[in-house]
Amino acid sequence: MEKSKVYFTKEITPESLIKIYEALGKDLKGKVAVKISTGEPGGHNFLNPNLIKDLVTKLNSTIVECNTAYSGRRSSTEEHWKAIKEHGFLDIAKVDIMDEEGDMPIPVENGFHLKENYVGAHLKNYDSMLMLSHFKGHAMGGFGGALKNMSIGIGSSNGKAWIHTAAKTKNPAELWDNLPEQDDFLESMADACKGVMDFMGRDNILYINLANNLSVDCDCDSNPHAPEMADLGIFASTDPVALD
Repeated sequence: MEKSKVYFTKEITPESLIKIYEALGKDLKGKVAVKISTGEPGGHNFLNPNLIKDLVTKLNSTIVECNTAYSGRRSSTEEHWKAIKEHGFLDIAKVDIMDEEGDMPIPVENGFHLKENYVGAHLKNYDSMLMLSHFKGHAMGGFGGALKNMSIGIGSSNGKAWIHTAAKTKNPAELWDNLPEQDDFLESMADACKGVMDFMGRDNILYINLANNLSVDCDCDSNPHAPEMADLGIFASTDPVALD
């Protein structure tokens, strides 16, 4: 089996972001979604809109997100739209909260825990996707990169609860009372990733991780710990496991 290639540049600029995308040698076709985290208000480590603007524009793409499953301003569509505007993403591109009109199940074949994954219903409107992830720490997952962005990030509010509880409940209000063993949660994230990759088609997703503003806390944290590491650079691959 041929080893997956991961491309790397120390330069974190709009130009280097386009360059590393082009190095992958594959064009995203049709209606393109760019999946990012829009960042919980109060936090400040999420991707800078001015950093990603040129690549998003080059792809003629739509920035996509889903609502959260924890108490916070992004748990409701109305407040999430306000956060998206405040963080500057509406200034650079079209944005779509994919579960604004509900969610839909997609199958997970041979999953560890999930037989289906609940994603934003608008996912079906896109032909290809760039998983554009801010790499950072995460309280439950250890770190957040391409795999978290694809699993938890594309899950609807209900889908996030479903993954976090290893298929015990889809009700976000019941999430924290139904947390599974840690490995069951991580395996459920893997299940969700497989569901998204099979639904979109593995050749229709590319992955880029930006390793800057490296806090131990996720962008879902409204009061994240200050970064204590130097910025690393930008990584890109057609393989999310190799990338992370």
